[in-house]
Amino acid sequence: YRLYALALADEAELGAMNRLRESAESLPVASRWMLAAAYAKAGQPESAKKLVETASTTVKPYQEMAYSYGSDLRDKAIILETLLLLNERSKGLQALKEISEALGNPNHWMSTQSVAWCLKSAAAFAAGEKKGTLNFEYQYNGKTAQAQTDLPIAQVPLTVDGVKAHQLVLRSKSAGTLFVNVVTQGVPARGAEDEAENNLHLTVSYADVDGNPIDPSQLQQGQEFVATMSVMNPGQRGGYKNLALTAIFPSGWEIGNLRLDDVSEGHAVDKPDYQDIRDDRVLTFFDLSAGQRKTFQMHLTASYAGSYYLPAVSCEAMYDRGVFARKKGFVVQVMKRVTQ
Repeated sequence: YRLYALALADEAELGAMNRLRESAESLPVASRWMLAAAYAKAGQPESAKKLVETASTTVKPYQEMAYSYGSDLRDKAIILETLLLLNERSKGLQALKEISEALGNPNHWMSTQSVAWCLKSAAAFAAGEKKGTLNFEYQYNGKTAQAQTDLPIAQVPLTVDGVKAHQLVLRSKSAGTLFVNVVTQGVPARGAEDEAENNLHLTVSYADVDGNPIDPSQLQQGQEFVATMSVMNPGQRGGYKNLALTAIFPSGWEIGNLRLDDVSEGHAVDKPDYQDIRDDRVLTFFDLSAGQRKTFQMHLTASYAGSYYLPAVSCEAMYDRGVFARKKGFVVQVMKRVTQ
């Protein structure tokens, strides 16, 4: 990849490329195709073609969640891009089909690395196609409108009222096939989150500054307390890399930045790889070996009287949707301090 990046910058290291080519037969499939892409970018397409003339375009399914964050789809995208650089579009059609199916499948999870490479190679393929005008008519809740653009994609925002049903009717006026996606997004209503665990255990508890358990749903204004979040790897899938623990707190609570207050030693039960303390949330990033448990604490103050909602606490592997745990949110009260 480093040789490919240098070739992209018009700084190709041909000597290093030639040395690597000598061991081409022992290179992994993706590495061989990427080296060919580097030759193509360096203006030596014949060397690139010779390098991959016997190389396989088949990649066995895999998903790497650390180091290179590779996957079979990422590697297929590399192969597709190399074929396009060599003007062999027809050979890349099967890879394009598989990539397109994965990108269009809402149930197929892809890492950011795979998404980026797949979009990059698919866009390069699309750039070589004849472009036409997108022209269509749509009717939404009885109102009709026209849309037309020379761009390859058109986005039309639609307002959704969650109470009533909606009807969307589209009529294509384009010369070719019009592909339509209807995308909805939003946040769960209060209390609508699902509490769940998958290959990860998460516990959340609250205590006063002396360590006595408390009920966070009923707090006195000005009360200081500690949230303790413990994450455990049950061990069935080995060690986990790049876990992200997200704790969002109500606006009536204030987060004490333990690093600034110089009291971190009293609360940081385990040291994270990185922690981002913001006004309304704490984002904690760490690794977790098989069977290991890590515990993190946040110092909080119930500052403003009122009724608030405490969102769900969640922990997940950033590059593996099969590893997650979350605890349901609930309403909390901060009772106004009574002065005598």
